[in-house]
Amino acid sequence: MADDAASPVSESEAASDDAAKAARTAARRTWLTRLAIAVVVLGLLWAAWYFLIGRNHVSTDNAYVNAEVAQVTPLISSQVIAVNVSDTAAVKRGQVLVRLDPTNAQIAIAQAEADLAEARRRYRQTFATSGALGAQVRARGADIVQARAQLTSANADLEKARIDLQRREAIAGSGAVSGEELTAARKSFTAAQAARALADARVSQAEATRAAATGELAANEALVSGATIETDPGVLAAKAKLAAARLDLARTIVRAPIDGVVTKRQVQVGQRVAQGSPIMTIVPLTAVYVDANFKERQLRNVRVGMPATVTADIYGGGVEYHGRVAGFSGGTGASMALIPAQNATGNWIKVVQRLPVRIELDPKELAEHPLRIGLSTEVEIDISGK
Repeated sequence: MADDAASPVSESEAASDDAAKAARTAARRTWLTRLAIAVVVLGLLWAAWYFLIGRNHVSTDNAYVNAEVAQVTPLISSQVIAVNVSDTAAVKRGQVLVRLDPTNAQIAIAQAEADLAEARRRYRQTFATSGALGAQVRARGADIVQARAQLTSANADLEKARIDLQRREAIAGSGAVSGEELTAARKSFTAAQAARALADARVSQAEATRAAATGELAANEALVSGATIETDPGVLAAKAKLAAARLDLARTIVRAPIDGVVTKRQVQVGQRVAQGSPIMTIVPLTAVYVDANFKERQLRNVRVGMPATVTADIYGGGVEYHGRVAGFSGGTGASMALIPAQNATGNWIKVVQRLPVRIELDPKELAEHPLRIGLSTEVEIDISGK
């Protein structure tokens, strides 16, 4: 009877275990079904996202802020007498940054002004000389007229002496003319010949003198012809020298070439700076851009002008910048490195390259949330073509 009593109890326990196992199996199947459904739903959602959104966007977190910075360099060599800015200072275009010693430039201006006054005086002197040389040419013309008149008189005297000599020689054989009178006639003829030769020489001399005066006048006229005192080459050269001296004086004040923030200031009061040596850098915060390094396969469908969205680590995902693709670099980061990678080995392994893509940002958004060079960003480009 004891065995009969124990048998129903064991049967009920076995039934209870079977029911529990069945319940656990049903619960497991329910969870597995739910998990499968969840996986399928997630897969469908991912597929929908990819076909509707994901495949139309490429993104990278290998992107950094950059800008076309302006290097401030003095255009003359001089000693620094004042520095008006420090690192991190915001400056406006045209603002005075550094003052250089103007003493040498002021002396150069004084010398150039003296040279200009001297050039103008030389022009006036040359112009006056032309008048004097013109008078000399006219005087030499009068000398020629006078010499020719004397030559005409000498020719007349020579002709008279020749005729008198011929008459006396014609009657000398008859004894009507004494030997002394014939000798005097011959002497007069010889003297008339000499006077005629002298008068002819005087004409030649006067003509030569006038030719020399005419040449001097022409040479002097060439210096002033077609010019005024302000357009004379010598005066223009002196003006240019004065303008250069004034420009050097203006360059003793070094001004900001652009709006931005001062960085890398390398100049101190009392320092002598050399022409062309950088003394500070100005970063234009309102004109920064992003260099996004995309993998080469990501760029198959990327084109210039496509819209892009940028988030910066400094502000987080709550701040988005909107921009566009401005262009592609001429080479990958590895090829443009100081020491390019060399993969020509027997164990060559292909390495995915990255190409820098420039993203221009909205200036209004940059003004609201300024960025600095070198900050990390994430970039997403819409390649849907919309």
